Amino acid sequence: MRKLPIFIVLTFFIQFANAQKKVQLVKPKSVVVTEKKYPKIVVGIMIDQMRWDYLYRYQNRYSANGFNRIISEGFNCQNTFIPYTPTATACGHACVYTGSVPAIHGITGNNFWDETVKKSVYCVEDKTVKTVGTDTKDGEMSPRNMQTNTITDELRLATNMKSKTIAVSIKDRSSILPGGFTSNGSYWYDEGKGKFITSTFYMQQLPNWVVNFNNRNLADSFYAQGWKTLYPLNTYTQSTNDTADWERTDWMGVPKAVFPYDLTKYIGKDYYKLPYIPQGNDYTLMMAKAAIEGENLGNNAVTDFLALSLSSPDYMGHSFGQNSVEAEDMYLRLDNSLANFFDYLDAKFGKGNYTTFITADHGAAQVPGYMQTVKIPAGNLNTKDIFKRVNEKIKAEFNVNNVILHQTYYNIVLNIPNIDSAKADVEQVKKAVVKYLEQEKGIYRIIDKQKLESSNIFSPLKERLIASYYPSRSGHLQIIPQPQWFKDNSKGTDHSVWNPYDAHIPLLWYGFGIKKGQSFREVYMTDIAPTLAALLNIQMPNGCVGKVIEEVLK
Repeated sequence: MRKLPIFIVLTFFIQFANAQKKVQLVKPKSVVVTEKKYPKIVVGIMIDQMRWDYLYRYQNRYSANGFNRIISEGFNCQNTFIPYTPTATACGHACVYTGSVPAIHGITGNNFWDETVKKSVYCVEDKTVKTVGTDTKDGEMSPRNMQTNTITDELRLATNMKSKTIAVSIKDRSSILPGGFTSNGSYWYDEGKGKFITSTFYMQQLPNWVVNFNNRNLADSFYAQGWKTLYPLNTYTQSTNDTADWERTDWMGVPKAVFPYDLTKYIGKDYYKLPYIPQGNDYTLMMAKAAIEGENLGNNAVTDFLALSLSSPDYMGHSFGQNSVEAEDMYLRLDNSLANFFDYLDAKFGKGNYTTFITADHGAAQVPGYMQTVKIPAGNLNTKDIFKRVNEKIKAEFNVNNVILHQTYYNIVLNIPNIDSAKADVEQVKKAVVKYLEQEKGIYRIIDKQKLESSNIFSPLKERLIASYYPSRSGHLQIIPQPQWFKDNSKGTDHSVWNPYDAHIPLLWYGFGIKKGQSFREVYMTDIAPTLAALLNIQMPNGCVGKVIEEVLK
């Protein structure tokens, strides 16, 4: 084989090296990235016990700038439902902010039987922390019983903790659960002292702005105002007579629940009454404004979050019911309060620079006493008497004492130690309890929680029961009442069931990144958190099962 001349070889390598150098010197084309904008602040507003139909029941008397403003200028998800049962305040607030269900986040009720510690547990109780702000035990609370994080936690994580989250409510659980684990401050009302407090889970002492707010003694000012109807009493045409027999009076200590309510005798000594009157909403919204100013919310380089829950409609509803003058006046006044709050947000951040949503944790049933007057089947389950009868029957048949150990939110915990001590068969005892309970008037079905999958109950209801089943916190059996029946309240109203009056809730969106319009597609409470995650370009909460409501977002 003939050898190539050396100069040919050298020439080849020089040309190859130059070609490689030219390739390496070619610059990639520049990519133009449009910077995404975000709202200055997200304001979540939950209205405790607000039924969906309240958007329209009183609409002709709402102002132009409250609910009607959000309905006309924002996006209305008309068919929003709670995807689990039973429905309660703690579950609802946890679900909205985690995008999850009790079966995953573990908050199965305001109270629940915890099988791991063999006792009833309050949803946010935490004996490892102390009250900050007063000398009561009302602050021994934290989110530690919740098993998943929240959209507010994810916002803080996504911004390397630069975003701020503040949560405010009269109820502790309605502030603590939305605020999540990384809240910069979750504040709730100490009914013994008439002040906002927190716990050492969050801080060691109240910020100056909270101290200054508390020093205003607004509860006493509201007591001095009392509760009078906003308009002449004879104009409340969406309500029954103001002297209806099915309204509770025990909270006020008066013989009849009638307007006007004089609260002056409670000034300086009894702050338990404030949550029942419309000024409880004003008190919460005033605290919200103080938080915005005190924490400089919305003036950060990243989005902040203010989580509000208005508790007074729930206190009112449990006492007076859904067809009362008190309910109508509560919502007319709330509408005015929200209008003023939205005007404040406009002035503070600029219209279109903040995002807000309005929803509820649950609805409520009509009072059985009222329903019976219009010939609609309804009634009250006296669970104390019912369980006494069942316990007596089980004692006679199986020699088991007090077989029903505990019940809350229609969850029944069986006394397994007593069944074992009597050497009775657990499954046979359970079947007998189901049989005897289903013989009681007003009870539709009793469901064995451990056999949900094989139950022959209607599929949508089965899905809601599965979504709420957290084994160590859900008991053994579930009572499903007949429609319009609820437990232990012969006056006032209640909630906690799957029916539309409890589970159909409002969901309104407004502001930055939100389209104008409405949808009748069925969506769920759990879809709120992932929709916010999509708006903010952040991760969904770590137990989220909801889906983005795409039609809401621009």
